[in-house]
Order: sequence, then structure tokens, then C-alpha cells
Amino acid sequence: MPTSTSRRGLLFGAAAVSTGALLTACTSNEPKETGNDQADVPVADDKPGKKVTIGFAGPQADHGWLNAINVNARERAKKYKDVTLEITEGSNDTAAQIGQIDTLINKKVDVLVILPADGKAMTQAGLKAMRAGIPVVNLDRIFASPQAYRCWIGGDNYGMGLNAGHYIGEKLKDKKNAKVIELAGLDNLELTKQRTEGFDAALKNYPNIKKVARQAADFTVESGQAKMSQLLQAQKSFDALWNHDDDQGVGALRAIKQAGRDDFLMVGGAGALSAFQEIKAGKGVLQATVLYPPTMAASAIDLARALGQGKGVSGMAEFEIPSSLTLYSAVVTKDNVDEYMPTGFK
Repeated sequence: MPTSTSRRGLLFGAAAVSTGALLTACTSNEPKETGNDQADVPVADDKPGKKVTIGFAGPQADHGWLNAINVNARERAKKYKDVTLEITEGSNDTAAQIGQIDTLINKKVDVLVILPADGKAMTQAGLKAMRAGIPVVNLDRIFASPQAYRCWIGGDNYGMGLNAGHYIGEKLKDKKNAKVIELAGLDNLELTKQRTEGFDAALKNYPNIKKVARQAADFTVESGQAKMSQLLQAQKSFDALWNHDDDQGVGALRAIKQAGRDDFLMVGGAGALSAFQEIKAGKGVLQATVLYPPTMAASAIDLARALGQGKGVSGMAEFEIPSSLTLYSAVVTKDNVDEYMPTGFK
């Protein structure tokens, strides 16, 4: 997931359910019309165009969100008769993934979509592909050099924290001396720091609220349960919890139920199906989750296809696709959960 430099990009005000659809509707194989009558007409992108082979080097599916990335890429490619997807096994080992990318380069794919195991460490792989004349769509974890990719698309970690903080802030704005706690992800990751920074920035708008505890987990069910148990033992009374990740949130909810606690509200992160179902049921502490949409992989396939076919994005004046797309971290609650349910990952 990206470093803070990713936030320089275009902010898309589209949530997970609409991001891919927007790109699908926005690219076109049809000749551009120059007359004013055609200027504002959206063009569907379901007609076959130039055949494009897309190489996809994704992550090892050892986490619900990472598995959803691979699934979204595969399913999106199937929708296009003019796209052939060359997909690697997926690896969290930098050396192994570099080898996989070398194989895709040697196969002379038209475009590469890469979610690197480590963006900084794999920058040379992106540079190698670009120098070989293969445009790269850098997915989420950003390369250290903009020369290593043609387009970056990913989530907004700072925005996740910001929106989670504002949601909790609005819920507690009338409560005196409100207390919140935070169950973070891996603290050695830049994305975790960004999520906390966004959360803290939002809470500054609510002087009645104080963050009284923060505990880092490992983005796993087991760590979520263990760390949440520790927080519950240390904090006998608080009003809200923000959990960075819905996978570890499964464990956190187990700990909460085992402790018999229901005296606070909980906000999750990412957009797992289990979180959506819990929110819809409305019987527990989980009231909302803030998206980090894995549909970005589907949109990356859309962008790669557009690059391979030399297309731009309709609705924008430019002839080329943007160099950067930052997805919006929508807040999913009981009021809108049905809309997002199809995008939930397992």
C-alpha cells in the first residue's frame, strides 16, 4: 500500500462500488467526435477493440483483501473479449516477484499491472518494464520513482483514518469527555502510520474527544483477537473503537463478544463481507467500516486495457489517462450497506 506521495494524485469521489464502473463507462474504442452535440455523451466500453495482453503480477493471497485483489483482476479481464490476462502465482517475496515480472517482460506483454510486495524494493522492476516499452499500471503500493510506472491507482490510507475519525467524531460530538481507542495494523508499515495520522487529524476537530489507547495488531484474525483482549482489559470504559482492518476485526469482535462488552461503537476498515453483514444485522458494536476498495484491481485492468489500446478517459479533456488515481474511502453504514454488499471480500 502506498506511501504518502500517492496522495498527490487525483482524488476520485467514487466509492468501491462505482470506481470500476466509472472507468468501464469512461474509456471508448469509438472515434472521438469533434462536434458539440457529442461532447457530453458517455460511451460504453463494451465493444471489442485492439487485442491487448495484460501481465498481472499480484500479491500472495494470504489475506482477505489481497485475495480480493487477485479475484477482481481476473474477473474484470474476463469481461473483455479483447483482453488476455497473463497472471503470475503471486508472491510476497520481492526476489520471486521480480523474477515473475521478468518472465512477463520476456513474454512481451502489452501492459503490466503490478502490486509490488515492496514498492521501494521493486522500483527497478517497474523501471525495467518501462524501458522495455511496456507501460506499467502500479497498483496500490507505490514505486519509489514515477519513472517506474505510467499510472498509479490505489487507496487513500490517510483518508481512511480521516473519515473514520469524522464518523466517530460526529457520533460523539455531544458527549462530554468522550474516549476512543484504536486497534491499528502493523506499525512498521507506512500505511498504518498514515491511517493513524488521518484519524488523529480528524479527532482534533472534536475537543470533547480524547484517544486514550492505541494497540498495533498484525492484520490477522488471531492478532486482532489477542490485541483487542488486551485493550478491553486495560480500558474498562470507552465510547468508540476504530479498527484499521476488517480481517483482524473478525478477531476483535470475537474478543468483544467473549468479554460481553456492548458499551461502545466500533468502526472497521477495508470492506470485508463479514463486516458488511455484521453492520446490516445491527445487533453488535460494529456500526460502520471505512473502505479501502479491492475493486482498484478491476479498475487497474480497465486502465491497462485503455493504455494498450491508446485510449483516454471520457469525461476528461485530456487524450491520455491520468498519471495517478486515488480512490475515495467511503464510510459504509447500515443506511448504505446494501449498495456495497456485492463488493465485500471474504
